[in-house]
Amino acid sequence: MKARIENLLNEISAMTAQVPDEVEQLRLKYLSKKGQVSVLFDEFRNVPAEQKKEIGQLLNHLKNAAQDKIESLKSAFEGKEDVPSQMMDFSRPVDHMEPGTRHPLSIVRNEIVRIFGQIGYTVAVGPEIEDDWHNFSALNFPPEHPARDMQDTFFIATDPEILLRTHTSSVQIRTMETMPPPIRKIFPGRVFRNEAISARAHCIFHQVEGLYVDHNVSFMDLKQTLLYFAREMFGEHTEIRLRPSFFPFTEPSGELDVSCNICGGKGCNICKYTGWVEILGCGMVDPAVLDNCGIDSKIYTGFAFGMGIERITLLKYQVKDLRLFFENDLRFLRQFTGTI
Repeated sequence: MKARIENLLNEISAMTAQVPDEVEQLRLKYLSKKGQVSVLFDEFRNVPAEQKKEIGQLLNHLKNAAQDKIESLKSAFEGKEDVPSQMMDFSRPVDHMEPGTRHPLSIVRNEIVRIFGQIGYTVAVGPEIEDDWHNFSALNFPPEHPARDMQDTFFIATDPEILLRTHTSSVQIRTMETMPPPIRKIFPGRVFRNEAISARAHCIFHQVEGLYVDHNVSFMDLKQTLLYFAREMFGEHTEIRLRPSFFPFTEPSGELDVSCNICGGKGCNICKYTGWVEILGCGMVDPAVLDNCGIDSKIYTGFAFGMGIERITLLKYQVKDLRLFFENDLRFLRQFTGTI
């Protein structure tokens, strides 16, 4: 062992390094847990008792010499470039870095926020884990409503009153509970429903809902707001139509269709040859919902609307499978480089 220690001492004293990375490699070679010095310390237990004092002193000297040499080599590089200038090839091209892109859902969400921001709407957000009151009861959902069924909603197993929100309408309730009219807000966010994943559906998706509450708010105000949004989003020649529908939290309620921007309303496979594509649900806020939130429905009226960001994005960019939004396939995402 004495000969091995002597050989290592000679190696260590002759060590040199050209770059900091080489110093680290030398440290690992000699001083790491599996390094050559550490191996000798492991073998020290097998040294005869009469030689332990001498060998132990030599091992300590070896370890100190290695540590001092490593520190000396490190200090030689302090304040210097990692690579000496004489070793750099300045004619080499720089590393190519591809420009980043925004996710298409983020692009559309930001565009929706911008459009409504131009007419005075501000953004409000809320928790994704909700209670029954804010997600259902305050919104006029009776106990037997199908949306409460386990096939539609993700409930927390230990507490049936706690769930993953199924819509951002819960943020509307929180806003009306804490903010007096006038209220002019939009509510973008992620929502969850227990649905089978397919090209047209997912258990996670994104919504933007809107709420306007003030004196004398009418259905005509709602219609003009949605017409403005449709033309800003899909083009100035876009037409809209409202069809009667039902939602527990609005009365009257409607669904908004826009003229298909793919075929110009002539009919194609995107619009199922009708010339129209549904993009959102809307209606006048039910007076019971206003009263649930402490807003006097005899003094104030309001309208609300809600749209799926995925649906808008599918239509705007003619994407045929919404699963692409969740797969992080760079071949798909790179298509949106120029849309930041």
